[in-house]
Amino acid sequence: MILALAAAMAGCRQGPPAEAESPPRIEGAVVIPLDSPKLRQIRVEAVRLTRMPADEFTAPAKLEFNPNRISRVVLPAPGRVAGVFVSFGDAVERGAPLLLLESPEADAAAAEYMRAELDLTVARAALAKAEKDHDRVLDLFRGDAIAKKEVLVAETALSQAKAVVAQAEASRRQALARLELLGLEPGQTRPRITVRAPLSGKVTEFNVVAGEYRNDITQPVMTIADLSTVWVAADVPETYIRLVQLHERFEVRLNAFPGETFLSRVARIADSVDPANRTIKVWAELDNREGRFRPEMFGTVRHTEADREVVVAPVGALVQMEGRQAVFLEEAPGRFRAVEVRTGKRSGDLVPILDGLAPGARVVVDGAMLLRGY
Repeated sequence: MILALAAAMAGCRQGPPAEAESPPRIEGAVVIPLDSPKLRQIRVEAVRLTRMPADEFTAPAKLEFNPNRISRVVLPAPGRVAGVFVSFGDAVERGAPLLLLESPEADAAAAEYMRAELDLTVARAALAKAEKDHDRVLDLFRGDAIAKKEVLVAETALSQAKAVVAQAEASRRQALARLELLGLEPGQTRPRITVRAPLSGKVTEFNVVAGEYRNDITQPVMTIADLSTVWVAADVPETYIRLVQLHERFEVRLNAFPGETFLSRVARIADSVDPANRTIKVWAELDNREGRFRPEMFGTVRHTEADREVVVAPVGALVQMEGRQAVFLEEAPGRFRAVEVRTGKRSGDLVPILDGLAPGARVVVDGAMLLRGY
């Protein structure tokens, strides 16, 4: 009897185990005793203001040549390639000689210039004679030695001589312009055309050998590209194109350089939508003075809209409660209350809190799931 009574009294002192482990609610709050081991599993931090993008997107991308800094070199005239001074992959400076061309057009241009020079010399001599004749006739007319008719004839001859000189000068200028277009100097008896680099860069395509005769001057003999900048071509979904503006920043990540991020600027936006995949092509310029980037490299671009200052919280602070986002706000040591929040788009490990929290509020950032069931 004594043993049974002692056992009954011990059971009364212990009480139900479930009720001892559950923290009590006080007006909707969750309260955990300060000496409870569960409280040590909960970490609390103050939320803060920081600058984050209001909206963003990523899109697949590929590097391309900068179309404003690439030249496909063609021959200025048909002819035989007498010499080639560069090879595939060479770096060239603007104005450097690429190849030497022997062309009948060069001979014709030189001959035309010589004829124009000769015609101008003859025309100037005729003008000088006409001026002297005009002066002599005027003197005779003032002395009443000849009639007015002779003066009119001399004036007509002088006007015609001036017109012939003007025409000869125009022909000479035209012949000189043709020489300059072919890169020739006046006075060369057997001229050869030197084809020079139109810009500084690298020879990325090469299709010419010394000794061959070229009739088709529309076919490039080589391509020179300035790789100090390259373009990032991105396929942006049409639902996001409203966010893209010229000269805005794109963050570029390339498969060839994992873990690195590069900055570019939007240079052009296509005028139409690709009907196959509902995307719009956007090109951004990327600095490549170090020579790390090569056309046809693949990667992605990330666009961030204008940053703004918002309250942010770690991802671990958010919990789902009845289909809504919430955080546990610390009202006092060991006392927490669930607060519904409106969030923005996650960026890394942080989430912008658009509504529901003030800067400096202390929230549970680790262990929030321990409070969710209470």
